[in-house]
Parts: sequence; C-alpha cells; structure tokens
Amino acid sequence: MSADSGRDRSSDRESEFVPLGVRIAAGWSWRVIIIVAAVALIVWTVVQIRLVVIPVVVAVLFASLLRPLVLWLRRHGMHLWLAVALVELGFLAIVAGLFWTIATQLSRGLNGLIEHSENAYRELKTFLLDSPLHITEDDINNYLGGLWHSAQQDSHAIVSGALSVGTTAGHIATGVLLVLFSLIFFLADGRTIFFWAMRLVPTRVRAAVSGAGHAGWRTLSSYVRVQILVAACDAVGIGIGAAILGLPMVVPLSILVFMGSFVPFVGAIVSGILVCVVALVYKGWIIAFIMLAVVIAVQQLESHVMQPLIMGNAVKVHPLGVVLSVAIGTMLAGIPGALFAVPFVAVTNRIVNYFGDRDWETDLFAQGVQLTIDDNSGRSSFTGPHAAKKDAAVVAAAVANGLSDGASVAADAHDAGTSNEDGPEDENGDGPRITKG
Repeated sequence: MSADSGRDRSSDRESEFVPLGVRIAAGWSWRVIIIVAAVALIVWTVVQIRLVVIPVVVAVLFASLLRPLVLWLRRHGMHLWLAVALVELGFLAIVAGLFWTIATQLSRGLNGLIEHSENAYRELKTFLLDSPLHITEDDINNYLGGLWHSAQQDSHAIVSGALSVGTTAGHIATGVLLVLFSLIFFLADGRTIFFWAMRLVPTRVRAAVSGAGHAGWRTLSSYVRVQILVAACDAVGIGIGAAILGLPMVVPLSILVFMGSFVPFVGAIVSGILVCVVALVYKGWIIAFIMLAVVIAVQQLESHVMQPLIMGNAVKVHPLGVVLSVAIGTMLAGIPGALFAVPFVAVTNRIVNYFGDRDWETDLFAQGVQLTIDDNSGRSSFTGPHAAKKDAAVVAAAVANGLSDGASVAADAHDAGTSNEDGPEDENGDGPRITKG
C-alpha cells in the first residue's frame, strides 16, 4: 500500500513540475524514435542482403502479373507444371524479343544518329557564335564541360545504386537465375507458401494478417496490370506521333517509352525527352516542339484520365507520394529503388488501411484461412468440423472479390484428400474455383 502511495506522490510531483504538453510530447517522442530505429534496422538489413531481396521482389512482381494466366490454363485442363513452364517461357520470349528489337534497330540507325547529332551540334554552335549574345567558342566549351560534369555527378547515385546490385557478370547472372527460380515456385506453389507463412503467425492475429496480406497482394496485382496498360498506351500514343512526324527508329523509341513508364514520373520524363532529342537532331526545332507537345498531351491524358479511371481507389497514390517515394527509393537503392518505390507505397497504404478499418472482422477470406489452418489440413479440402463455415467463407470471399452475388463453390475437385496442387483455383488464386451461379 505504501508503495502505491509513493508512486501516486511521485506522479503528483511530476504533474506539478512537468507540463502536460511536455509529457505528451515525450511519450510520443520515444515511441517515434523506436519506430524510426526499427525501420532503419529493416532498411539496413535489406541493403545488406540486396543481392537476394531484389531478385525475389522482382519475382513477386512478375508472379502477380503471370499467376492469372497459370490459373486460366489450369481451369482449361492443363497440368500445373506444364502451365507454369509455358507461361514463364512465353514471358521470357516476349522480354527477349523486346530487347532484341531495341538492339538490332538501334544498331542499324546508330551511324545516322551520330551523323545527325554532329550536324545539329555544328548548326547550334554556328547560331550561337553569330548571335548578338557575344558568346565565344571558349564559352561554349566551358558550358558543355560544366553540363557534362553535372550530368556525371547527378547520375552517379543512380548508376552506383544499379551497379551495387551486380557489379560483375556473376552477380547479374545469379540475380537472373534467382528471379526465374523464385518465379517458378511463386506461380506453382504460391498458395501453399502463403499458408505456411500464416502458420507462423500467432493465432489471435492470424485472420488480420492473412487478410491484410491478401489485400496487399490484390493491390500489387492491380498496380502491375495497370502500369502495363498505361505504359502500353504511352508507347502507342508517342509512337504514333513520332511516326506521323517522320522520325526514325519509331519501334525502339516506343519500346523505350514503354519500359521507361515503369519508373513512375521520372521514367516518363526521361523517355519523353529522349524522343524529343531525336526529333530535334533529325527534323529540327519545329518538329521537336511538335513532338514535345505530343509527349505532354499523351502523358497528361494518362495522368488525369487513364490512371484515375483504371487504377481506382485500390492502388491510388497521391502524386506527391509518388514523387517522394521515387526520390527516396532512388537515394536508397538506385534504379531498383525507383522501380519498387511506388508499388511498395501502394501495398503499404492498403495494408495500413486494412488494419485501421479492422476489415478482417468482415473479410471472410481471412476467416476462411483461419478455419483452414485450425483444421490442420493446410488445404481447402472443405471437410471436417468446419466444412460448412469454410464453404460460406470462400463463397463470401468470392462475392467480396466481385465475381458474382450468386457465386457458388465448384468444389467437386476438392473432396477429402484432394491436394491444393491438383485442385482448380479461382482467378485470384484464393481457393477453390468459383463459378457464377
């Protein structure tokens, strides 16, 4: 009793001498410091093992894009591993074809590009020397030297970040192999990996964590698909404009615009400037300004019409958040950081909102995961004491995914003893195949 009274007197003295605002600020301060320290430790750890983390993250992005194709082939009767092999080989063929097209067409037009660039430089130099600005040749050389030095300094962080990921051919080859190897198992066995991870989560928070993970995965899938569609529209629009204006190397320029669009904000600007420079070198100032207008019009249409219309609220990130996340990602990890920054922010935003809104309380997918693991089956065979609840959970999850208000479970291939590998799944890979009722 005396100890309690002593603590009360100490608290009273603290209240007397330390203002309430200071106590609140101190309480928030040490909590914020702990959070910042934890985040810094996580970032430091990721940087130390980046040779593994970056390929795995790339594989996750590819899996979010390609998994629906695997599930579609499975629903049409193809064996799981054959479907995975077909999808991955097809994807590799497309990527290799894009790079081969860029390399061959750029090599054919390289001599012409160099020649036109030299002519454009001589014309610009003559114009400046004859202008009333009183610019001398030494001034031009000094300006060019300063620009070159600034470009080297500004690009050093990005280039060093990219090279730090793989400074040797061995590192690059290891990363590519790790991406392909991880992608195989994410496509073939992603759901089993997810259930294994959920078994490591304490039971009392398992529904919340599994539901948040599922929500984040859906957000990531939506983001990747939308980015591909937006990048394709950018490439087609700018490519059509370049073709109408008579620019050379339209196909490789369009592919570069497509690939650059995957780096939000920065990639679109850099690829657009590249196209305008080619227009300036080959066609002069007037065509270059027209090409610039085309680039701006296409990118404004994409930013203000396509992205809000297609992306929706699920992966919507404020433009300021995009710019800041890309800048921070570039500072921390170079080019990979710029690529991963926005999807990371989008997924984090969705998970935080999921926890904040306590969505797992009404998310029957999360409850279905909990019931499945509690039944110690590791698969959605829908047998045992929780069978009726599991059926209801998966049906409701399908309705929540927007399939149909009258959705029904086609569980004929999920009788007792049927493994998840051979059973059909729904289009999100969330469980049994769902058919519209």
